[in-house]
Amino acid sequence: MRFRHGDGTTVHLAYCSNVHQAEDLDGVVRQLASHAEPVREALGADLLGIGLWLARDVVTELSARPGAVRRLRAELTARGLETVTLNAFPYEGFHREVVKKDVYLPDWTDPARLRYTVDCARVLAGLLPDDARRGSVSTLPLAWRTPWPAGARDTARRAMDQLASQLGELERETGRTIRVGFEPEPGCVVENTVQAARELGGLDPERLGICLDTCHLAVQFENPAQALRRLADAGLPVVKVQASSALQADDPADPAARRALAGFAEPRFLHQTRTAPPGTGTGTDTGTGTDTDTRTVIGVDDLPDALAGGLDPGSPWRVHFHAPLHAAPEPPLSTTTTELTVALRELLGGPRAVCDHVEVETYTWSVLPEQLRPQDREGLVAGIAAELAWSRDRFGELGLVAAPGTARPRKEPVP
Repeated sequence: MRFRHGDGTTVHLAYCSNVHQAEDLDGVVRQLASHAEPVREALGADLLGIGLWLARDVVTELSARPGAVRRLRAELTARGLETVTLNAFPYEGFHREVVKKDVYLPDWTDPARLRYTVDCARVLAGLLPDDARRGSVSTLPLAWRTPWPAGARDTARRAMDQLASQLGELERETGRTIRVGFEPEPGCVVENTVQAARELGGLDPERLGICLDTCHLAVQFENPAQALRRLADAGLPVVKVQASSALQADDPADPAARRALAGFAEPRFLHQTRTAPPGTGTGTDTGTGTDTDTRTVIGVDDLPDALAGGLDPGSPWRVHFHAPLHAAPEPPLSTTTTELTVALRELLGGPRAVCDHVEVETYTWSVLPEQLRPQDREGLVAGIAAELAWSRDRFGELGLVAAPGTARPRKEPVP
């Protein structure tokens, strides 16, 4: 969906396809028919954005066969869909039985990560609608924090400089601007905007910047306004926003809260858990203790560790579990949708749009507690549509107006 900001910027709203399990091109195409098009129809929208996750094997196929890119673009257009952003954080295997820390591999010290990201950018240049100003690709924040040996920072920096150079070459070749955003995530080398400014400041701002995930921002207890100011001061543009919400327990010592949290402690994804005790303000910048704004944030790498006694239950916990935006869990748990709403206001509610690509990224539908989990395709379609409707309403409250799209669903066969 497209919206017009008061400054004239077209703001794109999409949902991320990493919620779907497909690691071959035919599977990606099937997703468009089975899920994305029905979501668009449920919303009553002429045009729906979909942020594609394309696993390494899919990108390899698309890179080797220009006709395959044309086929994918035709499928998108025929179904009233458009793609202006790719999620290139997961490399492959995002729906294995156990993913956990494997999602951070290969990292930015491995040449495979650079090749994959550049290939994604090239594919996106071929998928972009003709009237789109630019495309965006999100990627991991360098690496998981351990191991991060001496010399890794310099190796990653050289790779990022090469990335900027190759994105420039791609623009000269295709006429399409593609930017890459590094996505701070709890537990990584760059887990908050303080570290982003330190580790990523000085990159080419025309090509590289930040993908701001609002779940991660909330888990790190960051103030959205201060975080955005910090990024701006470091010369880091917000290339893309992932609209997402974290799980919160206001009183994690409450037995009912602990029982409810245990239902979210599933084995596939990593659910970093953080707390920010009041009255703290001088912490370290290593491990899982970081200073964010005025409080020290402490935490553990996964929710089961917190429940096993690894995290002080004396102050609220926030959990890296992307919770549906439109539906709060049953008390005593809640989500950080209030923080998400504040972040959207800071990004889009002022006289200038800070970012023009917003992607709803709730990839956890299949691992929600059973009573909250969609039981079939129709249930998942309804849930994704409800999240996008919630986001559309927030955009309207900020004064953005729906902009007409250029793609329309067509009935003729797709080549």
